[in-house]
Amino acid sequence: MVPDDDPAAGADADADGDTVVRRDRFAGGPARSFLSSLAADERIFAADLAVDRAHVVMLDERGIVEGSDATAILDALAAVERAGHGALPDGEDVHEAIESAVVDRVGPEGGRMHTARSRNDEVATCIRYRLRGDLLDAAEATLTLRGALLDAAEADADTVMPGFTHRQFAQPTTAGHLLASYAGALERDTARLLDAYDRTNVSPLGGAAFAGTPFDVDRERTAELLGFDGVVENSMDAAASRDFLVEASAALAGVGVTLSGLATDGIEAVKDGYLALSDDYSSTSSIMPQKVNPDTLELVRAVAGDAVGGLDGLLATLKGLPRAYNRDLQRATTHAWESVDAVTEATEVAAGAVATAEWDAEACAADAAAGFSTATGVADALAMAGVPFRTAHELVASAAADADELDDPEALAASLDAAAEDVLGDSLYAYVSREDLSAALDPVGSVAARDSRGGPAPDALADSIARARTTRDDHADAVAARRSALADAADRLDRAVSDRV
Repeated sequence: MVPDDDPAAGADADADGDTVVRRDRFAGGPARSFLSSLAADERIFAADLAVDRAHVVMLDERGIVEGSDATAILDALAAVERAGHGALPDGEDVHEAIESAVVDRVGPEGGRMHTARSRNDEVATCIRYRLRGDLLDAAEATLTLRGALLDAAEADADTVMPGFTHRQFAQPTTAGHLLASYAGALERDTARLLDAYDRTNVSPLGGAAFAGTPFDVDRERTAELLGFDGVVENSMDAAASRDFLVEASAALAGVGVTLSGLATDGIEAVKDGYLALSDDYSSTSSIMPQKVNPDTLELVRAVAGDAVGGLDGLLATLKGLPRAYNRDLQRATTHAWESVDAVTEATEVAAGAVATAEWDAEACAADAAAGFSTATGVADALAMAGVPFRTAHELVASAAADADELDDPEALAASLDAAAEDVLGDSLYAYVSREDLSAALDPVGSVAARDSRGGPAPDALADSIARARTTRDDHADAVAARRSALADAADRLDRAVSDRV
């Protein structure tokens, strides 16, 4: 068996399954298809070609391979790229298949492209190379959703509606305040995706199988050509570690959970008649013609399960793996790919649903005071008048228990006055004017009074939205800067290759 990092590998792949890496002894057999990841590796085909080119350029620059061999290999890699993944010869994975294709074109000297590296550090580099772009796509999707939420929050800043805890009427708020709360959660989700990007964007290349290489390689040079911010220092850590997949998957699962909450609030609002989704984000029943169902939001909600399951599957695969490399890792990456695809698409769909949905202000207002949800406002008014809050809480709770009609302001006022006589020994109006009580019982007045930072009062919400837009712009700049750095690196690599072909 040819060692995984043998620089002399160079025989053509043949029809019987002999490959440049495995030869005929370990190339066939009934487990061949089980071992192979070639089909799934289409995702990292472009990444592998970039990694191959950067490695060959570095080998040429360091005098490890002859310039003529480097040129022939780079020409062959260009031909492989033009032919596409589907034209690759059979192999265990895309790395072996590309190398076999190069050797087919160049001859045994094509095997020099694998000098001073292993498939272990190669695949780790390819995964990081592709995943970092996927993480930027996911981050951009969260930015789009945040923009849609903030625009909708601004448009419905005055749409007073019931707020809930334990799915019971709690306090009046606004649709804008609810929507902005999800923009705040997504702000942290974006930050976590960017953090995951930064720890993903370091290069394992040059770590070889795990024990480094005797060749005089320049790991910083290949990192620079590939747009990585640095290298994974320890060669064993470089080949074996997949914690970057865990961090990325955890960040994606976090986005999924945020989306799940947003979707559920949207589904409940549709049920309650507060929110109408666009037909583009709804469907009807096959048998009940009156039904309009929030199907897209239900599927968005389900994605959280996919992402959490992916994280669990990844952690279960990695748990207990010894250093340095184990084939289990071939199964680990799939979890991250599936999560990033599902979560990014769900985020984009959620953004569209939010941007096109309409809130029914009248329906929202009709329930804003339901269940005496302004009770806290009355207790606050009493506390502002000097009554200890716990005493005020007791008074209002007693009035709520004795009131004949919780949704009738006049009946509530009478019950509150009677409770004040019992608890305080004085009329309620000795503490709170009738005008202040009326404002406290009014959902609009209750919202307007809650003007602390981050509260639902229109001015407070406007300030929060302005701050959130600034942070969103900062995150957009951060994504753009990372994309620009990757584009600059791609240009450097193209120029380095062009100098040799």
